[in-house]
Amino acid sequence: MKKHFLYHIFPPDLFSGEELDAILSAFKKVTFGKGDFLLMEGNAAHYYWFVETGFLRAYAVDTEGNDVSTNFFTTGDIAIDWSSFFQRKPTKENIQALTECICWQLDFDTFQHLFHGIETFRESGRARLVASYFELKQHSVSLITDQAKDRYKRLLAEKPAIFQNVPLKQIASYLGITDTSLSRIRKEVAQEK
Repeated sequence: MKKHFLYHIFPPDLFSGEELDAILSAFKKVTFGKGDFLLMEGNAAHYYWFVETGFLRAYAVDTEGNDVSTNFFTTGDIAIDWSSFFQRKPTKENIQALTECICWQLDFDTFQHLFHGIETFRESGRARLVASYFELKQHSVSLITDQAKDRYKRLLAEKPAIFQNVPLKQIASYLGITDTSLSRIRKEVAQEK
C-alpha cells in the first residue's frame, strides 16, 4: 500500500530504482484521528505529510481569538507550514485533522538528505514549493480583489469535496466571509444552475 500511494507523488519513470527505494523507505505511514493536531502554534514544524486519505485544515487565531482557516488539505496534497519547516522557527498556524487521515510523514533531516542527494527529488520539491506559493498568493490577492461569490465558485470548482467534509463555518473563514454570507451565496449559486 505504501508504494502504491507514493507512486502518484513520485512516479517511477522519473527516478532510478535505487532513488525510488531511498525515497519510499524514508516516509513513515501515520494515522491521525479526527481532531488530532499535526502541528500546533508555537512549535516548529519538524515534519511534513502527504495526505493519502482524509481532510486537514490549517488555521491561525486572530487578535480577537477567532480561528481563521488558511488552507485545506486532502488526498495528494502536501500538508506543511513551509516557512516554519525550512526556517526552523515556531509557527503561528495549526494543522488539524478534520476527519480520520492517513498520511505519509517525512522529517526535516531526512528531507534534507534526500533533497541534497537526489536531483529529481530536489526538482519535484521545488516545483511543489512554487505551486504552493502561487496558490497562497492567488488566495491572498483574491481576498482583496474578488467578490465573495467568485471566491466561493473558484473553491467549489477546485476542491468540491471540501464542501461535503468541512464545516461551513471553517470554509467561510477561509473565504473571508461570515457563515450567513456563505449560506446566501450558496443559495444564489444553486439557483443559477
